[in-house]
Amino acid sequence: MNKVFLYLENGIFLEANSFGAEDTIVGEIVFNTSMSGYQEIMSDPSYAGQFVTFTTPEIGNVGVNAQDMESKGAHAKGMIVRKYQKRYSNFRAKDSLDAFLKEHNVMGICDIDTRYLTKMLRAEGAMMMVASTEISNKEELKKILQNSPRIEDINYIDIVSTKEAYKHTQSTYAEKIGFDFDKAPEVQANIVAIDFGVKTNILNEIVSAGIGVEVIPNDFSADNLIGRYNAKEIDGVFLSNGPGDPLVLKKEQEQIKKLIAAKIPIFGICLGHQLLSISHGYDTFKLKFGHHGGNHPVKNEKTGLVEITAQNHNYNVPDNIIEVAKVTHTNLFDNTIEGLRYNDSPIFSVQHHPESSPGPKESRYIFNEFLSLIKR
Repeated sequence: MNKVFLYLENGIFLEANSFGAEDTIVGEIVFNTSMSGYQEIMSDPSYAGQFVTFTTPEIGNVGVNAQDMESKGAHAKGMIVRKYQKRYSNFRAKDSLDAFLKEHNVMGICDIDTRYLTKMLRAEGAMMMVASTEISNKEELKKILQNSPRIEDINYIDIVSTKEAYKHTQSTYAEKIGFDFDKAPEVQANIVAIDFGVKTNILNEIVSAGIGVEVIPNDFSADNLIGRYNAKEIDGVFLSNGPGDPLVLKKEQEQIKKLIAAKIPIFGICLGHQLLSISHGYDTFKLKFGHHGGNHPVKNEKTGLVEITAQNHNYNVPDNIIEVAKVTHTNLFDNTIEGLRYNDSPIFSVQHHPESSPGPKESRYIFNEFLSLIKR
């Protein structure tokens, strides 16, 4: 392993060891409390532009495999772990985490106190940082960080979104003998999913609910979708998760406003949830250190039940959105809004990730609610 040097915007300078790609990389540092699923996290496009600090101490022990990918590549800038386990052991593993990171040019940082980093981020909030296997001088790294754009200044959606439309037909993964994907059920409705950085398992869950999915790029035409909806070619629209600051996405907001006015059934997750809020006139705000992990308790306001959910977001919708929507889910860690159903439109959305991957599966019913909305 080579040495890697970290400089954070609060002035902290650290030395650690590296695995994966060797480079000088700038990104935003966050922490994730999931105890498993590091491959799914690193291949989630929503982490584009970020260094992910894992609170679970052992990483790499189950290797990587093609079935657990949430996209075609790895999008995070890097991963920061207490202990990297080079020797992996799992019957599904096809390669090491180190080889995976090298293939996708993602930096791995290990032999560092992740508990210290997590407590610092919890106290001070997510911040920008630079990591380098090439430069060890603190002042030089500081200068690089100061001259680099912040994550909110970069439109990562244009980078991670698909460039061409495609049909997704794969259903959810079956955790049973055979370890493969379930057969897709009969299609009861058809939707278009707008890709802002969509996770594969979101598409799998939509298919599993009996919905046919066509995925299209983020530079979509609302007029085209409205025409297809009126012609009964599609029955609704899904707005996906994705990275970065939703307020940056001006052109997407204008198109979503047209879809809202047309009364098309819409379902949004994470970034899609935020874009629906902004498009209704209610701007999002940035959380101190965001919600990243698989253990967030969310109260279903309709049933009163508490669901343990997977989360990955730095931004949230404002409380005054209750002027146009009813709150359906609430985060019990900080009482922020986790779900909305709009008053005068066939539109609903959630901030958390009901598809899990990784994470608990208590919110999967939400995909069936999308089908019910379409049928109504």
